[in-house]
Amino acid sequence: MKSYPKKVLMIDSDTRMVESIRSQLRHLPADLIATGSGQDGLALMARQSVDLCILDSHSSDMCGLDVCRQIRQVDPVTPIIMLAALAQEADKVKGLEAGADDYLTKPVGIGEFMARVRAMLRRSSLNQAGRQAEPAQIVHGAMRIDVAARIVTIDGNRINLPPKEFDLLVLMAKTPGKSYRRKELLKQVWQYQFDGYEHTLTAHINRLRSKIEPVFSQPTYILTTWGVGYRFADPEPVSNK
Repeated sequence: MKSYPKKVLMIDSDTRMVESIRSQLRHLPADLIATGSGQDGLALMARQSVDLCILDSHSSDMCGLDVCRQIRQVDPVTPIIMLAALAQEADKVKGLEAGADDYLTKPVGIGEFMARVRAMLRRSSLNQAGRQAEPAQIVHGAMRIDVAARIVTIDGNRINLPPKEFDLLVLMAKTPGKSYRRKELLKQVWQYQFDGYEHTLTAHINRLRSKIEPVFSQPTYILTTWGVGYRFADPEPVSNK
């Protein structure tokens, strides 16, 4: 079966960086579509699907975090690598919470950068292949999750969740009662071992609970397993009637 080149969108006004990446991507093979404008990048993504988006934290006309958030509003699955000159942990957290899957600080070695690109492209391929294996729906009590449509309802009311909160919910809801360690959740949802970012996960869990739990202080869906991490509520007993 013929393998077609991957499509990579790069939103970065650094032309030297763009051309360096373009020459490296040819070896994968992958075609690079590049623009320095955040607005143009959003328009390009609206017109065509891509396998990976590489996003500078400051495009020529928009904050990269805003570009990332707008992408995630319409496309929850395409991997995003964010590039930034800021190396502070707080800046990395902001990038991840905006929806980026990976965050690299400039200047970055081309070898490390291409390793991350290959990992993200593998993830993109696995996402496409694995979507068919996902359960069509997950139902627990009043909660109904339409996995393919990425819609959550409780008592018929739609709950709007950002991509990472939805991914966390689905991961745990697929295996009710299973306890996940914090680092395991970070690795499975963000696809990397983000050591030291457990507080980012905690923030996502708290926001998720605030939206789905009837009483935030007494959760019924996302439970804490003390000393371990988190779990979805135990499976509902099957009625013998």
